[in-house]
Amino acid sequence: MIPGQTDADPQDAPQPSEPAISGLLDQPRAGGAGRPRGADRPPLRWRSALVVSLAGGLLLAAAFPPYGVWPLAFASPALLIVALSGRSLRGAFTIGLVFGLAFFFPLVAWVVNLAWFAWVALAIASALIFAVFAIGQRLLLNLRWWPLAVAGWWVAAEAFRDRWPWGGFPWGRLAMSQAGVPTQGWAAIAGPPALTFVVALVGATLGWLLLTALPGGRGAPGRGRLLMPALALAGSAALALLPAVLTLDPVSASAKTAVVAAIQGNVPRARSLAAELDNVELEITSNHATATDKLAARVAAGQAAKPDLVIWPENSTDIDPMLYPPVYDEIASAAAAIGRPILVGAVLQNPQRNAGVLWLPGQGPTTIYVKRRLVPFGEYVPFRSLISKITSLTQLQPTDFVPGHQTVVFNVGQIRLGDVICYEVGFDDLVRSEVAAGANLLSVQSNDATFEREGPTTAESGQQLAMARIRAVEFDRTVVVASTTGYSAIVAPDGKLISRSGTWTQAELEARVPLLTYTTLAERLGAWPEWAIVAATALALGLAIGQANAARRRRTRSDNAAAPVQPAE
Repeated sequence: MIPGQTDADPQDAPQPSEPAISGLLDQPRAGGAGRPRGADRPPLRWRSALVVSLAGGLLLAAAFPPYGVWPLAFASPALLIVALSGRSLRGAFTIGLVFGLAFFFPLVAWVVNLAWFAWVALAIASALIFAVFAIGQRLLLNLRWWPLAVAGWWVAAEAFRDRWPWGGFPWGRLAMSQAGVPTQGWAAIAGPPALTFVVALVGATLGWLLLTALPGGRGAPGRGRLLMPALALAGSAALALLPAVLTLDPVSASAKTAVVAAIQGNVPRARSLAAELDNVELEITSNHATATDKLAARVAAGQAAKPDLVIWPENSTDIDPMLYPPVYDEIASAAAAIGRPILVGAVLQNPQRNAGVLWLPGQGPTTIYVKRRLVPFGEYVPFRSLISKITSLTQLQPTDFVPGHQTVVFNVGQIRLGDVICYEVGFDDLVRSEVAAGANLLSVQSNDATFEREGPTTAESGQQLAMARIRAVEFDRTVVVASTTGYSAIVAPDGKLISRSGTWTQAELEARVPLLTYTTLAERLGAWPEWAIVAATALALGLAIGQANAARRRRTRSDNAAAPVQPAE
């Protein structure tokens, strides 16, 4: 028995009902310098491992806004490795579940403003997916150079969550904790999956160092055993910081520029969801028209440059302006006052769609972009007929929205605007499709009021703004974020904030920005880096399972050979 291990760790006792490979997980194996303690018995007592996994999940949540302590994104994967090391399959599932619950409950706490049961269901479902994948990470720890496999594991786990169920939920990706920090340039090299990989690799090598430093750790006696993991940690950290010394966003002095504006009209903070869905008031649209009028007055007074394009947020009108003349007149008046096109976030009817509508002065609505990735249980209800038999809450969203299916680029003078609406900013393929279609400017229209209605939290707004900043770096494009309540922002192609509003206030942001057409390596590579990492990780997992089964068969033959022969009667 090694220090820190007791016989009172029921989760780590081999279970006869587990797959054949589980019997191997607690057995020592010979291996190279890269072999972790994952191939030995657990370095931590069971309760200690649970505490470490709980701490790891909480620390990872703190790496994201509203706290944004980004170095914790490196430390958290290391703690997960220590907690998983030496565990059985069932133990690994439990460790992963504790980590996942500690991570997702605080990360998506803003969902409670919609409904407490929606928050609980989303956090638990995300944690369960994470727990299942944790079994895979535990198996990968038996490989010789497991830190690379573990880094790939994070990419694979995120790739799955980004796509399933119901189109995926792309919150909590390691990459999106790195906005505005030296590591973010990896997004321009090979996209967010590459950024996740290097962040996780630093965490994995840190985990290797921690495992080696624990009492009874592997390696040569004395301090020399820490040399290899320390060098690996230093090398992975240098790799993560490499983009900071590279020129990834070449800005030509001759690049075209345009003045863009983001309008944040603000909405009533104290209101019920039912009232919001009734669509019975003009206040929200009126607020955005008023803020646009203020900007027009500043332009007339010479206090602001006249914008080439004005962007209103998602749900700046929840009433179809083509069907309700007062709303049409309100928007038309604002467009006439500013004298420039306005991208209006509108809910259109027949069928019901969440859309960005380009409104031209004196002409009205023209080009329309319809949101392609809808929010499950927010904009449509999966299994509506079944769920409606259990609860009447489906009436809060009585009609499902219809998704769009086309990439749309708005042509406004020299501006080629690619728009994504709120939730869509988290999906790599949707943003990439706008740039591939020729967009030289990106916008994110968002209605954050729904998720930050009560209390002071700005978590959802901050997390979404961080995603927009990573997108700016990924594609070397200016990104305009327009929110009903904040944060609204204008983000430079290098991810820096040109301007940003507060929350729960009316604001008009305007700035002259570059209209770049440079094609980043990430755009040229597309989804290939992610699929390559996922494929390599799947092969590594297959190898780990194969090695486990082979070792188990060898051990079974050895046990049979050593068994005493029973004399014949």
